[in-house]
Amino acid sequence: MADTTTKHRRNADALFKQTVRDARERDRSEALAAYELEAASVREKSARLRELRLAKEAAERETASAAAPKKVRARKA
Repeated sequence: MADTTTKHRRNADALFKQTVRDARERDRSEALAAYELEAASVREKSARLRELRLAKEAAERETASAAAPKKVRARKA
């Protein structure tokens, strides 16, 4: 009887440990997928903002170069 109980207990412990391992693996996979999705979103947003900033800077340079007259430096003899 004690031998059977010990076997059942070992089987139950092994099943429980496997269930816990499976749950951890599933959580790890879900967390990694969420992390990768968020990282991709941040990269896309950063690229979009970079494009907007560069376009704005180019427009500002065009406006500044058109508005400001060019200075002529006098040469020293």
